[in-house]
Amino acid sequence: MPAPPPPSAPTHLIRTHLAAVNAVWFSEDNERLYTGDADGSVVITSTRSLRPLANWQPHTNGILGVQEWEGKVITHGRDNKLHVWNLPVDSARPVGESATTPGLTAPALCVSMDVNALNYCRFSLLPLPAGSSSGEPTALIAVPNLIESSLADVWELPSKKRLHAAIGKAGQFTFYPPTPSCAEICINSIGIIMSMHLFYGDRSSRRDQSQLRLLCAYENGSVTLRGCQHDGSHPSIEGLGWDTLWSVKLHVESVMAMAVSRTNNLALTVSADHIVGRYDLTAAEDPEKLPTACTIHRTKNPGNGAVTIRDDGRVCAVGGWDGRVRLYSTKTLKALGTLEYHKKSCQAIAFAWYEHERSGPMEVDEDVEEEMSERADRRRWLAAGSQDNRVSLWSLISFEKT
Repeated sequence: MPAPPPPSAPTHLIRTHLAAVNAVWFSEDNERLYTGDADGSVVITSTRSLRPLANWQPHTNGILGVQEWEGKVITHGRDNKLHVWNLPVDSARPVGESATTPGLTAPALCVSMDVNALNYCRFSLLPLPAGSSSGEPTALIAVPNLIESSLADVWELPSKKRLHAAIGKAGQFTFYPPTPSCAEICINSIGIIMSMHLFYGDRSSRRDQSQLRLLCAYENGSVTLRGCQHDGSHPSIEGLGWDTLWSVKLHVESVMAMAVSRTNNLALTVSADHIVGRYDLTAAEDPEKLPTACTIHRTKNPGNGAVTIRDDGRVCAVGGWDGRVRLYSTKTLKALGTLEYHKKSCQAIAFAWYEHERSGPMEVDEDVEEEMSERADRRRWLAAGSQDNRVSLWSLISFEKT
């Protein structure tokens, strides 16, 4: 029996922004939606009431990324600043209040860093296991290098200690014979970093699980994976101690966005061209499998600026410059449907957390069944931010047979 068609209209619309929406992110309990715009404003919206919990301007220029972390909010702007804010305690407001309700609690700033925002490249956060002497949560955060935008730095939060500087400066690329899906690239023409993802090596790979790795997508259309020669806890400078594990070029245009699965075994890239690049990060560990691990999938729709993968790894979504969001199977890149609402470029998309269930006792309002049904529905949400200043929320099917 064929799957039902995608919804013809959004389930909800959010109109709290006065500028193009550049960033969207769901909290892991699906209770809050974070959105940022081209004016530097960030809005935290309750997914229950669809009313704002906080609305403030953390940056003087466009938002590159926003993300919740351990009771805090990280914002990254084009004003060369990265801030960490305490999440407002007041997380519930009456449903009847309007989006312009005064008195919203503004988050308190707790950490601020100077960064290089020449790139349209948001940070990549890697939370670390608990175990610090102070008991305070710690994380590693990757951003473009302070001076050279083709290189990367890794910092520690909240200490603001730079652990690794100028990743990509030292070492040589390992070139593989060019194939229709894996072409040789020149290290001198990679351009600036457009997207990055920081993670630890997968248990199933042939390398040590504790090896810190950085996946970078570049202006010239290439993607490169680098690995730290140790566990990443020892500082490095000038890119020393980092090896280039592989590098491929699938796109003929700059990579506009990259998404990596929650298990760090799959990456997808999109560009101004009509190609979706698919990277099997586990298979690519073997040089002989690299040409088949990194493959091109040609679509009929050029001009894509956003991509995301649902946390169960089954479904991905691509945001187009034509305002449409196209759904695909991550395994085969088979088209699953198109969401049509926005008339301008869709440049930020995010799935709600599908597999993550909220821990602790469930807050029951009037009816337990209704509450569980509402939570299940929110797990299937997808949020899309557009240059038309709006955020559309779509309720999708589960795609469990995809």
